[in-house]
Amino acid sequence: MKTIIKTISIALTVLFLAGPAVSLADGHGHDHDHDEKVDKATVDKIMAMLKDMKCEMDPNDIEKEDDGYELDDVFCEGGKQFDIELDKNLKETGRRAE
Repeated sequence: MKTIIKTISIALTVLFLAGPAVSLADGHGHDHDHDEKVDKATVDKIMAMLKDMKCEMDPNDIEKEDDGYELDDVFCEGGKQFDIELDKNLKETGRRAE
């Protein structure tokens, strides 16, 4: 009986400690372990582009992806919110309403 309780206790401890590692995915299917810092010049270009589109966002929500950039929580004129995908040349390749 003591062996069963000890085994269950160890299993629960392992599951409890593994929880934070499982939460690295952000709900969009992205693993933040590979995220790279976006350089200031690129951030400035993206922010200027958004201003021309009458949109704004927190520059910290610009994520570098393998094939370009993802802009999370972009707020545009009229109160609409989007996630916008850009290629490496900063051309829009996708937009999802939030």
